[in-house]
Amino acid sequence: MKRSKSYRAAESKIDHNELYSPLEAVRLAKESATTKYDSTVEVAFRLGVDPRKADQMVRGTVNLPHGTGKTARVLVFANGDKAAAAEAAGADFVGSDDLIAKVAGGWTDFDAVVATPDLMGKVGRLGKVLGPRGLMPNPKTGTVTMDVAKAVSDIKGGKIEFRVDKHSNLHFIIGKASFDEKALVENYAAALDEILRLKPTASKGRYISKATMSTTMGPGIPLDYNKTRNLLEEDAPANA
Repeated sequence: MKRSKSYRAAESKIDHNELYSPLEAVRLAKESATTKYDSTVEVAFRLGVDPRKADQMVRGTVNLPHGTGKTARVLVFANGDKAAAAEAAGADFVGSDDLIAKVAGGWTDFDAVVATPDLMGKVGRLGKVLGPRGLMPNPKTGTVTMDVAKAVSDIKGGKIEFRVDKHSNLHFIIGKASFDEKALVENYAAALDEILRLKPTASKGRYISKATMSTTMGPGIPLDYNKTRNLLEEDAPANA
C-alpha cells in the first residue's frame, strides 16, 4: 500500500524496536496525526485470553475523565415515563415499536443503544443489525437499565465500551489528537485500570502481550503496557 508523504514522515519518528511510555506515546501520536481533521487517538491491546471461552471474555465500560471528544448519538428503546426521562437526559432518538422496526430495516445512524428491560424481548430480535456493530444493549455494560437517564448521561459524558474480539484484540479510544497530553494519558490510565481489573481468573500467563497507540490513519506506536502507575512521569523508551 502506498503511504502518503505525511504518513511516511510520521512513521520516521517512531522506533519500532522500542516500547514507549504512555506519555511519550501520546506525544508521538499527537505529532504523527496525519489527517486534516481532528484525529481520534486509539489504543489496541493483544490479550492473553481465549475469547471463545465464556470465563475468559473481557468486556466492560469506563468513564473517561476527559471524555472522548465526540458527543455520541444515543438511541433509547423505552416507553412512557422512561422515554420522557431519556429525552430529558439528551437522548437523540427515543421510541419503542416504531424505532425497533426502523432499526430492523437497517437504520444505524447512532453510536450507542440503551433499552429498558421490558423491551429487550423485542430488541433482542435486532441482533443481526446491532450485534456486528457492538451496539446490542447489555446489562453488564449498563445499557439495559430502568435508569435510562443515567445511562444516557454517562454515554454523553464520555463513557466508552470495550470488548475483546475473536482474535483476542481489544480496541478503545482515549480522545482526540487535539487533547492535551495530560488529558490523553489520564484517559488511557482510566481505561487501563478497568481492563486490568477485569482480568479473568481463568486467564493464565501474560495478560497483555502487545499494545499499540495510533491516530486515525496514522502509524502504530509500540506502547509499554507494563507501565501502569505514575503515567505522567517523564520516562525513556523501554527496550522491546
